[in-house]
Amino acid sequence: MRPAFAGIDFGTSNSTVSVVRNGQPRLVALEDGQVTLPSAVFFNFEDNRTYFGRRALANYTDSIEGRLMRSLKSVLGSSLAHEKTRIKARSIGFMEIVGLFVGHLKKKLEEEAHDAVDSVVLGRPVQFVDDDAQADAKAEHELENAARAHGFKHIAFQFEPIAAALDYEQKVTREELALIVDMGGGTSDFSIVRVSPERARSLDRKDDILASRGIHIGGTDFDRLLSIAHVMPQLGYLSPTKDGKRNLPASYFIDLATWQRINLVYTARAMTHLRQIRYEAERADLIDRFIHIVEHRYGHALAALVEKAKIELTDRSSADVEVALPEVKFTAEITRKGLEATIARDIERVAATVEQTIRDAQVKASDITAVFLTGGSTAIPLARQRILALVPQASVIEGDVFGSVGLGLALDAQRKFG
Repeated sequence: MRPAFAGIDFGTSNSTVSVVRNGQPRLVALEDGQVTLPSAVFFNFEDNRTYFGRRALANYTDSIEGRLMRSLKSVLGSSLAHEKTRIKARSIGFMEIVGLFVGHLKKKLEEEAHDAVDSVVLGRPVQFVDDDAQADAKAEHELENAARAHGFKHIAFQFEPIAAALDYEQKVTREELALIVDMGGGTSDFSIVRVSPERARSLDRKDDILASRGIHIGGTDFDRLLSIAHVMPQLGYLSPTKDGKRNLPASYFIDLATWQRINLVYTARAMTHLRQIRYEAERADLIDRFIHIVEHRYGHALAALVEKAKIELTDRSSADVEVALPEVKFTAEITRKGLEATIARDIERVAATVEQTIRDAQVKASDITAVFLTGGSTAIPLARQRILALVPQASVIEGDVFGSVGLGLALDAQRKFG
C-alpha cells in the first residue's frame, strides 16, 4: 500500500486530520462520521476511562463525575505547560494531556490509513506567543515532543495560513495575489501568497510566500471577554467589599471565564479563598452563586453557553446566557452591539496585524486580488467587515471553515515526504 501523507490541525477549539491519497487530500472522519473533533478531553471518574471530542463534552454535560479539559493548545508556550492538574488520586501534567489528545488523533489517522503512520505535518500559528521568539520556539518544541511521544518519528511544521493557501490553490484557475485569513479559536493568522495552477506544481514555494504574521487573538479570547463583561458581574466580579474601600479580587472571575484556566478554580485552595472573599463581599449572594457554580463543576458549561451566545450573534441582534442550577438561576443578555463593543479593541489589533502583513509583503492593498477566509471566527460580522474593508477590491472566497488548514497540511506532507 502506498504511504498516506498526513496532516494534523490541532486547533484550540476543533481539530482535523487529513490524508492525501492518489494526489487528492481529504479529511478523516474522527467521530461519528464527523471530520472535526472538538479539542476536548474528559477523564471519567466513574468508569476510569478517557474520552475525547463530543463524547468528552457529552460526559461533562451529563453531569458524570470527572474532569474536562478544553483549549489545550493555549497552554503551549505558557506557564501552564509545566503545571499539573488533579485527576482522582494522581496529578497529570498539561502537556501529558496534550499528548493524549494528539495520540488519539494519530490512532484515528492510522485507522483510516490501515497502517502505522510515522510522518506528519503539524499545523502551527504564525505565533504561538506574541512578540516572544523564545516562548514561540518553546511552544513548537512542546508540541513536537507530544507528537513524538506518541509514535510520530518524522515531524514537520507549517504555518496554518500557508496550509490554507495550499488548499485554496487547488481551486484557482489563474494567478492570484491572495490574502489568507485564518481566524480560529486561539490565534488569528495572515499570509500574502502568490497562487496559481502553475505555481502549485512547484516543490519550492518560499518565493511565493510574501509575508506572514499572526496575533494571539481568537474565538476563545472573545468568549473570555464576553464572559467577563456580561456574565461575571452577576457572580460578583467588580463588586465592592463591605467597607466600600475596594473591589473584590478579580483573578478567580477571570480564571472562570478563561477556557484553559477553569480547572484552576476547582481546588481546595481556591474554595478556601472564595469563602474568604464571600465574607468580605458587600453582595455575598453573588459570591454564593460563584461558589455554587464551582461546587457543581459548571465552569465549562458556563463557558460553552457564552460561546453559544457569541455564535448566535452572527445572525441575531441579541442572545441570552441562561444559568439554571438548583441554587443558581440567572440570565445575562448579550446584544450584537454589546459583543462588538466588548471585542472592538481586539478586532482593531487584528486589523492592524493585517495592515502590517500587507506592508511586510511590499504590496499595495489594491494589488491583492482575493481574500480567502477560513477559521470559525471569520464568521463574526465585525471581524469580517473590518478585514474586508482593508482590501475592498479583492474578491472574497469562503474556505472550509474548519477543514481548509487540515487539507493544506496533507498537501504539504505530500510535498515534504513524497
